[in-house]
Amino acid sequence: MYKTILYGLILLIICAFIVSFIGNLPFPPLFLLFSLVTVFSVCFVSNFVLAKIFKAPTNSESYIITALILFFLFLPPTNGISGIIPLALASFLAMTSKYILTIKKKHIFNPAAISAVLMTFLGFGASWWVATPVMLPAVFIVGFLIIRKVRKFSLFFTFSTVVVIEMLIFGFTYNLLPQKVLTQLFLSWPFMFFASIMLTEPLTMPPTRKLQVLYGTLVGFFFAFQLPLGPIFFTPELALIAGNIFSYLVGSKQRVMLSLERVDKLSSTIYNYRFRSSEKLKFKAGQYAEWTLPHKNPDTRGNRRFFTIASSPTEDEILLGVRIGDDGSSFKKALLNLKVHDKISLGSLAGDFALPGETDKKLVFLAGGIGITPFRSILKYLIDKNEKRDIVLFHSCSNGNDFVYDDVIHDAEKKIGLQMHCLLSEKDDALKEFKGKFGHLTFEMLKQTVPDYKKRVFYISGSNVMVDMSKKTLKKAGVKKSNIRTDYFSGY
Repeated sequence: MYKTILYGLILLIICAFIVSFIGNLPFPPLFLLFSLVTVFSVCFVSNFVLAKIFKAPTNSESYIITALILFFLFLPPTNGISGIIPLALASFLAMTSKYILTIKKKHIFNPAAISAVLMTFLGFGASWWVATPVMLPAVFIVGFLIIRKVRKFSLFFTFSTVVVIEMLIFGFTYNLLPQKVLTQLFLSWPFMFFASIMLTEPLTMPPTRKLQVLYGTLVGFFFAFQLPLGPIFFTPELALIAGNIFSYLVGSKQRVMLSLERVDKLSSTIYNYRFRSSEKLKFKAGQYAEWTLPHKNPDTRGNRRFFTIASSPTEDEILLGVRIGDDGSSFKKALLNLKVHDKISLGSLAGDFALPGETDKKLVFLAGGIGITPFRSILKYLIDKNEKRDIVLFHSCSNGNDFVYDDVIHDAEKKIGLQMHCLLSEKDDALKEFKGKFGHLTFEMLKQTVPDYKKRVFYISGSNVMVDMSKKTLKKAGVKKSNIRTDYFSGY
């Protein structure tokens, strides 16, 4: 996800320089360059120094993304040194907010937004110059790609609907034609840039879909609000800060340090990491979290990943199950080099991939490869709680050695009545003792194995390809969309 946003912002910067060069921006390329160098340099130095002072793990791509957002929020320094100072101050305030405006190591506000709010109080408000008609095509393309990557369409459309309706209402009270109101919204307001790049920032967003809909509603209301509340006039950045406060109040407030206890190699490419937490972690079985592992020379994917917590809330250890191939990222290579008692940071607990509240609801779990991790968490939770549910589990792998967490699965078969089916995508004559089926899950196989499948809720976890294939199979079988839940987190 961060890689998508970073590359998207770089593309917008290239477009800005092109339209500036041909004279379609009110400031020449040289001033854009001064602005870019200033925000990047100050963010880099500030982030480095503050991380040392507070002894906090740094996120290599985080300061770059913040710097590039600030580049589009504040005017380039067209009047020399006096114009560079506000840019430098805004960059410093954005970085400082990550380390000072925190509670228990969790930062509350979007760094660029809180910087813009503070700069307004200092007399240097954000201009949001990216909201210009000539930049609109590029912003819409990049914005759509980001929303598609992070799969926050429900958040985007909730925000958009609230903004459009509210703007039309205000336009009606001022006798403005609807087309004029909408034209102003899309051509003169930072609507798409704000909704796709800033609203979807994961660390300051609520953890579940329902809360994200409320979040989008709240931010959208203040984003389009045209009347003062006492001395306060709502700007886009202030609307986002209001949403950030809501997000903090309803979201997970934990960020913990984990200490490595042991690493188990479950197959040639699958590893199970066992960590001890600095405090009891509060989460639901099946949820995921952001794992931060600082390491030297991180690649373009950075030092943060979203992974499911493979352990149950009932267990003392925190488990991470992950596949690491020969072409793994720098993050996964750093995982391989971890030694006992080494530390990794965990936070931003989120996800809707949890058991339904109705205990009599019949379920089907579809796991692809390492996508078994959330089901391991859920099944272990049910075992420890001695809670029986009607669950059928299909676990499909391309390698016969990748059927991991057998101990928990066999325990679930005995204690809670789990029905387990293994699928191997390709036939392997060397696996003489394999008792499962070969091939992918088909409509015929589903109908034969789970006759009452239309009455069940399906949970799907795996690669994007596996999830998409499974959804197509279920759609063909006539399963309702409302009965399909997928385990998606950016950077799978």
